[in-house]
Amino acid sequence: MLLALLLAAGNSAASAQDKGSIDPKPLPPLANPNDPKLGAKQLFARKLLPAAMPTRVIGYYSKGCIAGAKPLPINGPTWQVMRLSRNRYWGHPDMIALLKRLAAKAHKDAGWPGILVGDIGQPRGGPALTGHTSHQVGLDADVWLTPMPDRTLSRNEREDMSAVMMVRPDRLDIDPNTWTPQHLTVIRDAAQEPSVERIFVNPAIKKALCREAKGDRSWLSKIRPWPGHDYHFHIRIRCPAGSTTCRSQPENKEGEACSEADLAYWFKDEVLHPKPSPEPAEPRPGLTLAQLPAECRKVLSAPDAKQ
Repeated sequence: MLLALLLAAGNSAASAQDKGSIDPKPLPPLANPNDPKLGAKQLFARKLLPAAMPTRVIGYYSKGCIAGAKPLPINGPTWQVMRLSRNRYWGHPDMIALLKRLAAKAHKDAGWPGILVGDIGQPRGGPALTGHTSHQVGLDADVWLTPMPDRTLSRNEREDMSAVMMVRPDRLDIDPNTWTPQHLTVIRDAAQEPSVERIFVNPAIKKALCREAKGDRSWLSKIRPWPGHDYHFHIRIRCPAGSTTCRSQPENKEGEACSEADLAYWFKDEVLHPKPSPEPAEPRPGLTLAQLPAECRKVLSAPDAKQ
């Protein structure tokens, strides 16, 4: 079961690198949007703007939605948003503010012109048609490990440009031709944000961070190995204060998790190279609306927020 989950996670991470379109076509109307068996992703993907409701996180990172999401401006002094055609640059104001702070820190501490931001979430959160299982409540975001160029990217570049792979072909360590000390600095800056709950990276990147981190290493406890995540890192923040309808992950009590025993599992051959199932996987609709928190129905039915 765990290997199946890892394989699914790896596929999701890989799809985040898929190219976009400069002329995305609107999704066709649903024949029966009230079908109880319909995947909720079909409903949330058709909402192009946030709900006109006060900001509120509802549910869990992989099973929920968000009301009153805010966009990260596609251009900032030290950031740019990628894959605009996905319309996944919406999140909780706490996440938007964190990304702006991190972008400024990457510029100051690592000497990067800025950061390239991948997916945050859909305008109303919820399951997505492609890619992530999480990113449903506006508290997750992907940051590319490719520094932002010192110029404004064109729309074509934002849809077509590929991030740089940071992991060796054998998956056992980072690629010294692409990994730099500045990458550690940027990830450390993110992990030292008080609201950050987890940061997911490829196991080879976790290994490199454990090996190279100096001084205060307490931030390493937030760094979690997970397949994929070899060209970007995934930031997850905790539920906002007073958010009674949001569910955070359990508190982290594992320490640095940098020992050989801590990392050994991730470098087993069956984990690095899981054998495909002999039977083709049947397409699944994913979570239905009934399986999400009940408040998500109100988020879907609310009028569009004015932009």
